Amino acid sequence: MKNRLYNWGLTILCWCLCLSVASAQQPVQYSMYMLNPYHFNTAYAGLDESLSATGVFRKQWVSFPGSPISFNVNTHLPLEYLRSGIGIGAEHEIIGAYANTNLRVSYNYIHDFGDKGKLSGGAAFRWMQKSLDGSLLRAPDGQYEGGGIITHNDNLIPFSKVTSSAMSVDVGIYYKHPKFEVGLSALNLTEPVTTLSANTLEQIKYVRNFILTGSYRWDINDDMSLHPSFLLKTDFVKFQPEVGAIFKYQDNFFGGLAFRGYSNDTKDDVVVLAGMQINKNIMLAYSYDFSVSSLRTFNSGSHEVILNYNLRKKLGKEI
Repeated sequence: MKNRLYNWGLTILCWCLCLSVASAQQPVQYSMYMLNPYHFNTAYAGLDESLSATGVFRKQWVSFPGSPISFNVNTHLPLEYLRSGIGIGAEHEIIGAYANTNLRVSYNYIHDFGDKGKLSGGAAFRWMQKSLDGSLLRAPDGQYEGGGIITHNDNLIPFSKVTSSAMSVDVGIYYKHPKFEVGLSALNLTEPVTTLSANTLEQIKYVRNFILTGSYRWDINDDMSLHPSFLLKTDFVKFQPEVGAIFKYQDNFFGGLAFRGYSNDTKDDVVVLAGMQINKNIMLAYSYDFSVSSLRTFNSGSHEVILNYNLRKKLGKEI
């Protein structure tokens, strides 16, 4: 079965390599989107009201050959004397023979409405790199010998690693109220086009994507609260909605469920998550995705871990 999946994947990959213009993938999939809003919307920087740093690790579709592995880290903080927020982020994803890396730096302006919340708008510059390691690929008519001698017998497949990079711009707007939050962002606004190599993909186009998020806080009693949330990603060709809800106990322990998809043809995963506020600064959470799509017979779920540190005090001139 694994050999069959590998051959299918190689066939699809080689077909894609024959295209003169290719569209880059959708944004990397993360299940605990509600715990890492800055990753999806650059305008969130500073809205945690202190220095906030988040790290995420995700292993998707365990036991599926070449399945995605992704790492994401970001840090942001408010500059209250400038009514602003700044942030930086880095992400690395491995999908089979492909690897994607991006770095971004952002700035946003925050208008404070007092008890009525804060409205933020900002932009980020993003550097993106895509690489393809041709030495990991095997063509049906290729000849492969010991000592690393590779003959693909296919001019479209490189013999070693090839890379390309591009610069892009993200923009976003975010409103945070004590009871609810909502944000809209656009990734790869400039839709850059870059060349991977002369013999493989002549051009890679990073498609513009829009992400809409929202959440609400319902205080059930003094100890318990419910936090429903949603996320919608789209390039106006495909739509990927996600909905979830988290129960919190004394804002220290929490657990919840989420679902990705909206019909029998698009259903993807049921997500179970749990976490805790270890101390006033550190939050740790874990989620497991139960695959409910046709891929469920080829994988044993997805794992994700998120760690957040919040300084919870002002810095520098803000003291």
